[in-house]
Amino acid sequence: MKHSSHNKEQLTTALLLAAGMGSRLYPLTENAPKCMTIVNDQSILERLISSLNHHGFKRLIIVTGHLENNIRDYLRDKAGGLEIEYVFSPLYRTTNNIYSLWMARKAINEPFLLLESDLIFDESLLKGMLYPNRIAVAKMQPWMNGTCVTINQSKQVETFLLDNEDSFGMIKYKTVNIYSLSLNSWNEIVKRLDKRISEGKVNDYYETIFSEMVVDSSLFFESVSFDEGPWYEIDTVEDLAEAEMLFSSDNYSVTSAFSFSQPDLFVNAVISPMEEKGALHATKKI
Repeated sequence: MKHSSHNKEQLTTALLLAAGMGSRLYPLTENAPKCMTIVNDQSILERLISSLNHHGFKRLIIVTGHLENNIRDYLRDKAGGLEIEYVFSPLYRTTNNIYSLWMARKAINEPFLLLESDLIFDESLLKGMLYPNRIAVAKMQPWMNGTCVTINQSKQVETFLLDNEDSFGMIKYKTVNIYSLSLNSWNEIVKRLDKRISEGKVNDYYETIFSEMVVDSSLFFESVSFDEGPWYEIDTVEDLAEAEMLFSSDNYSVTSAFSFSQPDLFVNAVISPMEEKGALHATKKI
């Protein structure tokens, strides 16, 4: 059964998980949180704020931890039209993203966009994610690893594949770590988060909950392709070098022009499992 969100109201709230230590980016994260990493003269956070403002978001909740005052100081006068709220995660040194998401449970009571703080992407790509229960994905490339999904003929996620699980012949798509969630979906997720955290599973990934909910049909994700423009996840210094090349003025002017030339990126962004179009650019996920 297809659960479409085409007629839902556009999202205006976003949640950014930015509590982590960013240890693999050391020494760049010694004196600044990961989201303050500079990519070609702009921080990841600055690019994100620009994208959210561009798409009409009104509220941003940020789960902070490592060097949170840097984020607060930066956004004090640079949030644009966004109302910023902070949720501090005191156990940020010893917990994973499932705990950060759980920390936000009392701050959100509406549909929202979920993002990680190490992503850089062409802001046009976000257009397909502005309605509930969607997942950003990209065609799997040989150098990518991490969480993947399979997608059915209705363009919905059929299974999550954690830790390079076998897809049994089905086409794999890489998760970009951007999700949109309806309030009903979020309420069910919170129940499962509560259970996991009460069991002490603070080092899990929240994708484990998404995976089990997709299996038992309590969560439906419509897939949105991020293959129409550049994106990159920055975990290491090597990733940063790749992202700076990808988003350099010489390369980015071409890919950006292509992305914005699409007559209706929202329609084009919903992917078909059978499409043979290759990726336009290098992407990865660890």
